[in-house]
Amino acid sequence: MDQRSSPPPVPCWIPAAGHALRHIGVHFDAVRVIGLAGEQVAYELLQFTGFRAGPIVRSGVGDRSTYFLLPPRSAAAYRWPAGARLIGRDLRCDAFVGIPALGGRTWPLDWRSRPTEESPFVDAALLHEVAVAVLVGAVDP
Repeated sequence: MDQRSSPPPVPCWIPAAGHALRHIGVHFDAVRVIGLAGEQVAYELLQFTGFRAGPIVRSGVGDRSTYFLLPPRSAAAYRWPAGARLIGRDLRCDAFVGIPALGGRTWPLDWRSRPTEESPFVDAALLHEVAVAVLVGAVDP
C-alpha cells in the first residue's frame, strides 16, 4: 500500500459521525472563550499560524463558545485572562466537551480548525499569548 495516498490517521477522540462528548484531561485539555471574543481569538491564532492552529471547535448554540483543544495537562501551566476559561482535569471535577466528526452533519458543533499530523493540538503558549492580546489587549502576538 502506498503510504502517500493513504489518508492521515484520525485521532481516536474524534467520532466517526455526528458529534460526541469527550472527557477532558484524557486526550486533551480545553480552553473556552465565549461569543465574539472566541471568534476573535481563533481568527488571530489562525492568522498567526498560517491556518494551521490545531483543533478548534465552535458551538452554534447558547453562548456560542469556542473551544481550543490543548495537549493533556498543558493548560494549567498558564494563568488565563478573564474571558478564557480553563477546562481541564486539574479542576477536581469531571468536564466534557463536544467533538464533531470530520464530515457529515455535526450541528451544533463544527471545526474552526481541524487537528492535523503537524498540529494535533493547539500550542498552549501561543494560545495564551493570543488570548491575552485579544482579551486584555496588553501584548501583541
